[in-house]
Amino acid sequence: MEEVTVAVRGIRLNVLVGGPGDGRAVLLIHGNCSSAAFWEPLVRHLPPDLRIVAPDLRGYGNSEAAPVDATRGLRDFADDVAALLDDRALFPGGGAVTVAAHSMGCGVAMQLLVDHPARVSGLLLEAPLSPYGFGGTKGLDGTPTAPDFAGTGGGTVNPDFVRRIRERDRGTDEPVSPLNVLRTAYVADPATLGDDEQALLDTMLSTAVGDDNYPGDSKPSDNWPGVAPGDRGVANAMAPNHFRLAEDLLKVPGKPPIVWVRGDRDVIVSDTSLFDMAYLGQLGAVPGWPGADVCPPQPMIGQTRAVLERYGAYRELVLAGCGHSPHVERPAVVADELLKLV
Repeated sequence: MEEVTVAVRGIRLNVLVGGPGDGRAVLLIHGNCSSAAFWEPLVRHLPPDLRIVAPDLRGYGNSEAAPVDATRGLRDFADDVAALLDDRALFPGGGAVTVAAHSMGCGVAMQLLVDHPARVSGLLLEAPLSPYGFGGTKGLDGTPTAPDFAGTGGGTVNPDFVRRIRERDRGTDEPVSPLNVLRTAYVADPATLGDDEQALLDTMLSTAVGDDNYPGDSKPSDNWPGVAPGDRGVANAMAPNHFRLAEDLLKVPGKPPIVWVRGDRDVIVSDTSLFDMAYLGQLGAVPGWPGADVCPPQPMIGQTRAVLERYGAYRELVLAGCGHSPHVERPAVVADELLKLV
């Protein structure tokens, strides 16, 4: 993969590019606390005749740490990516592309599909966040658990994890060290990281931290657990008051096919997510939980399935014994699914 710098919308994005210009085009969108290089285990399983473009989103990898306006949901990222699609050096053939996305990147991809449906021929969603955002909702229709969406956004992120990213910590002395999070939350079995472990850790440590990037700012709340999403930064861009596109997704013309790939041992995107404040409250890890009637764990899987069933043109693939990163843990399987869309 060649590394190039592309100017879009007044900022500099680092982009990994591979394959012939006239090849079938595939756009790869990484998730939170990673970068384009996180796709390397998958890229090795893809044929050389594909035109692969994998950007570092703003604030990740070697891209500029431009601010993220969370009030636009994930549109800052999606608009950056849409601008890349117009770059003929990256996509000489123009037209629609196949998009594969991971985790938060799936939200970016869904927003791209909503705003630019003619540019997406097919979409592979790998461990996607719910179309109703991350945390703070209940029921399959994404009903808010609090009027200010308390318990979501930048203030819910572990500050020690953020500090360790800032300090580029590569140790294993604490459970929240980036390497331990990679081993225990990004994958179900750390052995699947293999020789890629340190390179994948590099992608995590490339994350720009602060109020304008990861995790973002926060606001005090009178509702449990005392913090509500702010208007700046990445975690707030995924909060359900800012990111909520279920109904817009259902209105996409033509309904390009969607393949939803997930692991049955994912602890990040799950109906019992260890990153959902409501589930942590239910476990007793966050005191004062008001109970399941008021603030139940978000049914992330159920919400996504309910929306995609209404969308219609989708297929769900559940990988047994797999965690949050199927393209790392089962790269050959994910590559095969992606090639069916190309």
